[in-house]
Amino acid sequence: MRRLSRNFILPSIMNTVRGIALRSLRLALFHFRKDISAPSSGPRAGTRYGTATSLTPSLQSTRAIRTGLKFLVIIFCFLGAGLSSRMAHSTTSILFSRFTDIAWGKRSRVILDVGCGVASFGGYMFDRDVLTMSFAPKDEHEAQVQFALERGIPAISAVMGTKRLPYPSRVFDVIHCARCRVPWHIEGGKLLLELNRLLRPGGYFVWSATPVYQKLPEDVEIWNAMSSLTKSMCWKMVKKTKDTLNQVGMAIYQKPMDNNCYEKRSEDSPPLCKETDDADAAWNVPLQACIPKLPIGPSVRGSKWPEMWPQRLEKTPFWIDGSRVGVYGKPANEDFEADYAHWKRVVSKSYVNGMGIDWSKVRNVMDMRAVYGGFAAALRDQKVWVMNIVPIDSPDTLPIVYERGLFGMYHDWCESFSTYPRTYDLLHADHLFSKLKKRCKLLGVFAEVDRILRPEGKLIVRDNAETISELEGMAKSLRWEVRMTYAKDKEGLLCVQKTTWRPKEIEASM
Repeated sequence: MRRLSRNFILPSIMNTVRGIALRSLRLALFHFRKDISAPSSGPRAGTRYGTATSLTPSLQSTRAIRTGLKFLVIIFCFLGAGLSSRMAHSTTSILFSRFTDIAWGKRSRVILDVGCGVASFGGYMFDRDVLTMSFAPKDEHEAQVQFALERGIPAISAVMGTKRLPYPSRVFDVIHCARCRVPWHIEGGKLLLELNRLLRPGGYFVWSATPVYQKLPEDVEIWNAMSSLTKSMCWKMVKKTKDTLNQVGMAIYQKPMDNNCYEKRSEDSPPLCKETDDADAAWNVPLQACIPKLPIGPSVRGSKWPEMWPQRLEKTPFWIDGSRVGVYGKPANEDFEADYAHWKRVVSKSYVNGMGIDWSKVRNVMDMRAVYGGFAAALRDQKVWVMNIVPIDSPDTLPIVYERGLFGMYHDWCESFSTYPRTYDLLHADHLFSKLKKRCKLLGVFAEVDRILRPEGKLIVRDNAETISELEGMAKSLRWEVRMTYAKDKEGLLCVQKTTWRPKEIEASM
């Protein structure tokens, strides 16, 4: 196993607000029922079942009406997500048939879906070799993100409000918004400017909402405001179309590739961001109503489009060269290549063939400390998706993950993760917990792992032997099954499986 070098820094560690966790970890266990896995989309999408927890009237009735949800004893059955599914299939059929410049699964690989509902759009695109980072708030529709994850579709619970989304700048190839009900045009376009921060130069924003295809006074007013705003942002509308079958329309905008348009504007509104503003700073950073300047120079990230998929997965990003030191201490380009070779070897010889994991039953995977995304890249031939997490106190390698055609987000593991209980099938942590011990208690972090992981889900940890021993003790205290433990030269490997055990009585002390 490799030791981590302290003599690194790729791009500098991100500028974040540090201090007391905003969402404290809870030292508590959650009760559950057994769940059954199944495909996420296609004819058998409705056979993927979820886990019943507290059965609220909203889940049993209101949501059932909107999404075709049926309640069977303690099982939720998702029948294609009803209206959301039909809308998703309609918009994507228009995209595929009428606008080929996006080049799904080739030029455009990583998408952000705003206000995703139950993520039918993301499920539809996943089968076409496109990764969609879907997010939606917990609103009157209740746990729609939980529904998406139960279907095996990537999604997080998030809201566009006062702070930046937890992603670096210029990483999404396409941003999609269909009936997402976000007021893009208000407050100087602050929310749309956040999407502009996230969108690659030359990337597309796909907007499907009533202002695009209806002529009611309110819709016309919003359309005019959006037209003025997008023009001032130098977004070019490259397509406006309407489906003849259900009369749903969409507008497609493209972000500029350089700063020429910004410099020629008659009014500096929205203004360009200050030189001191770090567009990549995204953890607890307030929204900025400004436009970041686009990168200048052939060796700067974002100055040109990534390689076509799947070539971009394996090729070293063009801005990574030997002049910088990588995370593990080698020149950055060599570090990247060595990391990928390492994870291909580990995944092939150990994870896929050596641990007894039935990967046909694994769909939702999280790498809790992703670095370059090598673990996720090595799993490409498996029918899984991997949420790559770059901790906020680690080198900022998340742009590299996106450049490879993968996705992920920033997170502080001393806080709770923005997902519902029991939503991931497998968690992977490489030298994460030993670092966290310096900032927060491992018991709280392990309770969060227990919350996120499904019953019968797997946790794979690579860390120093002392930390492995601590984690093994915690797993045994929860009656988890130890599938593998190994130690050599003060380094260790642990694979444990969560069981359905829960204590009969819960005692809490203040």
